[in-house]
Order: sequence, then structure tokens, then C-alpha cells
Amino acid sequence: MTNFIPIFPLGIVVYPGEQLNLHIFEPRYKQLIKECFDTKKPFGIPPVIDDKLQETGTLVRVLEITNVYDDGKMDIKTEGLQVFTILESIKDLPEKLYSGAIVNYPDNVEAGNRALMQNIIAAIRELHKLLKISKEFKKPDAELWSYDVAHHAGLSLTEEYELLQLLHELQRQEYLKRHLKKVVPVIAEMETLKERVQLNGHFKNLKGFDI
Repeated sequence: MTNFIPIFPLGIVVYPGEQLNLHIFEPRYKQLIKECFDTKKPFGIPPVIDDKLQETGTLVRVLEITNVYDDGKMDIKTEGLQVFTILESIKDLPEKLYSGAIVNYPDNVEAGNRALMQNIIAAIRELHKLLKISKEFKKPDAELWSYDVAHHAGLSLTEEYELLQLLHELQRQEYLKRHLKKVVPVIAEMETLKERVQLNGHFKNLKGFDI
């Protein structure tokens, strides 16, 4: 399927199923949001990375306009729907301040491995424990898949985009597994190193070793 959508490029990656709150202040995007909300039509958020518009993005819909300020700025709630690929960008649209794109929607295989997903969730919780942060998932563990946990795994923006480009749940799970397998031991070693540095210089009651 191929069609035209208005686009709202942002320096973030949005995943299908993700709920995202946005503050809208630019005139072009105030126009875009108002039109999409009034017509109940979705728009696209393609990521901007290193000042470049990326080809893969996520179609989103406006769930609610929660606040409209006197100057027309808005607070909105959105939800990610599906992944799209830009075929052609259209910068200038008649009587529109915003841009658009011709896109298609590649097949996205959502079947994954439940046991592997549980291991990923456990690794993310271990990462959070090491970092001494508390983040709760918005679904029960049995309902979580890669899109639900990707923002919790400590990925860079580029890595989040690489995950978005993977169109099979098993591929996304393997990507997260490899990332966490690399990152968690590094963070654990940093914590151990920090403890050593904190102990350095303090008097210690150490027993001698008998040869």
C-alpha cells in the first residue's frame, strides 16, 4: 500500500504502540496537528539523525489535544501505529505550511520468541538496577515485546533507529539481546571500579597471608 501523509520530522524514534506526548509550537505543525485531529487522519514522524531526514518512520495518530494555549500552542497525546518507508519527500504543498511524503508500509512480522523476550526483560531490569534508576513497563511482562521495551534498554538514537528498521520481531529481539549482553557487563564493571576507587586511600583491616 502506498499513500501520501503529512510528516512531522523529529529528533526521536517512535515505535508502533508507543504513546507519546508532544508540545506543538511551530505554526506549520500547529496547522498539521489541527488538520489531522479534525479529519481523524494520521501523520508520520520520520527521525532526524545528524541533521538528516531518515527514510523509515512511524505513522501516528492524535489521540487527544489536551491543552490549547492563547497563542495557539498545543499539548497533544499521540499513539504510534505502524512503520513506513519514505519513497518521495514533498517539501512544498499547496496552501500548507508543513511538508509531506509518499510512503509505503512494509510487512512487519510481529511473531517473536516468548522465552527470549523474558530474558531481555530480565536483562533490562538488571541494567536499571545497576544504574540505580526505576522505570516501570506499561504492560504486564507476558504482553511485552521489543517495541515496548526498546526505550528502556539504553540504546542511542542511532541504535533505536536501527531497531525501527528491523521488520521481524525475532530480529528486534536478537538486536536487544546483543546490545544488553554487551552493555550490562560494562556497567557492572564500572560499578565495581567505582567501589574500588571509593575504598582507595581508606585504612583497611587486612589479615596477612601466611606463606
